[in-house]
Amino acid sequence: MKLRTAWSLAMKKPPKTSNEFDRLPRHVAIIMDGNGRWAKKHRLSVARGHRQGTEALRGIIRHTDDLGIGCLSLYAFSTENWNRSEEEIAALMELMLDFFASEIDEIDAKNARVLILGDKGALPEKQRDTLLEAEDRTKKNTGLRLNIAINYGGRAELVRAARQIATEVRNGTLREDEITEQTLSDHLYTRGQPDVDLLIRTSGEQRLSNFLLYQNAYAEFIFPAKLWPDFTVHDYDEALEAFAKRERRFGGR
Repeated sequence: MKLRTAWSLAMKKPPKTSNEFDRLPRHVAIIMDGNGRWAKKHRLSVARGHRQGTEALRGIIRHTDDLGIGCLSLYAFSTENWNRSEEEIAALMELMLDFFASEIDEIDAKNARVLILGDKGALPEKQRDTLLEAEDRTKKNTGLRLNIAINYGGRAELVRAARQIATEVRNGTLREDEITEQTLSDHLYTRGQPDVDLLIRTSGEQRLSNFLLYQNAYAEFIFPAKLWPDFTVHDYDEALEAFAKRERRFGGR
């Protein structure tokens, strides 16, 4: 694992293993924020910033898998990101293809399952086909659930779930008095997965930005100041350690 070795040397100590944490989250969500500001800081193109962010992502995915965390959700491209410049959107679309071309073999070999959260139908054909192929290739894998939010919006997800439930009530396959929180959860992209335990948003910004609104209801939030391309496995370990020290009461005392 040459990349992981490189991470370890850069941190001057190896990443932690699962038995070094008192308590691990079942589901981690990450808003990978700061690529553009990192590029500006280093006087590089925004496209270069996004590419550097992808380099940081590889180590985080591997470490999450090594720790045995069950689910990792990544905010890659929101429904609002279509408002960015054509140049930046094109760079993100190309980076999407490059990521799966270089990583899908290892993801599959590690028994991880890819699930795309969001409307794939609105993506360009080549990107849509690449995402569908990644999901299909890994659909029987039983390890890490790697959720990648692409053309995703939390409100749109809730509207989608409400429409599906309304259709089932109209068709007579579901009664109104049978609708519960579990019913709604079962109609989300993440159905069958635990809710988010830990949300990390890099760059110091402190907002959800329409990401997994229902799933984050009782998540612990951590907002590291580092921009995403500078976020290391060591920083990730620090966030996991902070999570382990928190007392989670879920509305109780």
